[in-house]
Amino acid sequence: MTLIKSISGIRGTIGGKTGEGLTPPDILKFTAAFGKWVISKTNNPKIVIGRDARISGAMVNNLVTGTLQSLGIDVIDIGLSTTPTVEIAVPLEEAGGGIILTASHNPKEWNALKLLNHKGEFISDADGKEVLQLAEQEFDYASVDQLGKVYHKTHFVQQHIAMILDLPLVDREAIKAANFSIVVDAVNSSGGLFIPQLLKALGVNQVHELFCEPDGHFPHNPEPLAEHLTELSALVIKEKAHLGIAVDPDVDRLCFVCEDGQMFGEEYTLVAVADYILQHQPGATVSNLSSTRALRDITRKAGETYAASAVGEVNVVNLMKANNAVIGGEGNGGIIYPELHYGRDALVGIALFLTYLAKKKHSVSALRKSYPAYYMSKNKITLSASQSIDDILEQLKNKYQHEDCNTIDGLKIDFKDQWVHLRKSNTEPIIRVYAEAKSEAAAVAIANQIMEDIKALS
Repeated sequence: MTLIKSISGIRGTIGGKTGEGLTPPDILKFTAAFGKWVISKTNNPKIVIGRDARISGAMVNNLVTGTLQSLGIDVIDIGLSTTPTVEIAVPLEEAGGGIILTASHNPKEWNALKLLNHKGEFISDADGKEVLQLAEQEFDYASVDQLGKVYHKTHFVQQHIAMILDLPLVDREAIKAANFSIVVDAVNSSGGLFIPQLLKALGVNQVHELFCEPDGHFPHNPEPLAEHLTELSALVIKEKAHLGIAVDPDVDRLCFVCEDGQMFGEEYTLVAVADYILQHQPGATVSNLSSTRALRDITRKAGETYAASAVGEVNVVNLMKANNAVIGGEGNGGIIYPELHYGRDALVGIALFLTYLAKKKHSVSALRKSYPAYYMSKNKITLSASQSIDDILEQLKNKYQHEDCNTIDGLKIDFKDQWVHLRKSNTEPIIRVYAEAKSEAAAVAIANQIMEDIKALS
């Protein structure tokens, strides 16, 4: 069993012993710590909670709700929802924070508490450390007359969709006129309810649902990668659909399947949406260091500035704010459009992508071919417990000192036509090795070269 405590929350597998899995005592402990943190920071005893459809969701929801009530905190329970919807609901409710009950792309045995501040954004590194410290302390609970109340409000997804439709760059009439036929794979989670609703609100009348029953029984690995989406690809071809859409269980990651069944590529979800945005909203773009160089290329082509942050949504958001970016996100299919809110949002990504596709009058595969072609290789190398990852990264930096090296998150080495990003794990003695080049063979070759360098330093 696994329990991972991090600055952004707590996640783990359901069951097992306390401290070794995501057990009820662990859920209570960290929920209480976050509740106390919210009160201390905002003096606002109100927290929004929402969840995806995984099997343990209702159980975790009950534990979280009761714990918050015991602290005198009112709970706005928006029920089965999406991560971006909870992010939007927090400021709309003028709450002191939010908790999303989801383990994102992890398999069904996992769940997590994702923690939001009063802006509906993930808490910072410093805030996360404060919550973890509070979890190790004892504190008083509310008396019977001061217990928090629970309010069930289920309209926020519809409000979220309405806000998307109101965006100037979302064109419902263009989408409707395109008469799209779309297949949706929502891995039997909350996207199965809300992606079809969004599409119909956008004027899409031909929606073919695949794994859209929100019962939490994931029919395949829920991470939206090519090897997990073979049934979606097959159904796109069978139905002669214009495209397929896949989201993860909490609907903050988005990828597309072309009309020929080929992957559009998660890395290129952000590239395509940014391409559309930059044609109408001049400004900077941001992604993380492990995301495709294609975003940098199209941004510079538009005469704008691109910047890369450390990996992690909170880091991307911080750099977007600093650069006043008009669009940003991550190469895992995460679209952050600040015109709506600062959070990865598959729903707004779908609306913007379909608007662009309708206006371009291209097939999805033709749109994909219009962008710079890059290929990624993702690897990891396991080290012995005695090896210092920091020392290895420093030696590699010295070896490649004549290249463009970035050390804000591990080590990224930018070569002329390719790059390698090395990141250490916080939980295992491993180095993750991401490489990108203009061909698959070149990406594998440069990754292997760096891994051989690491072995030579052992």
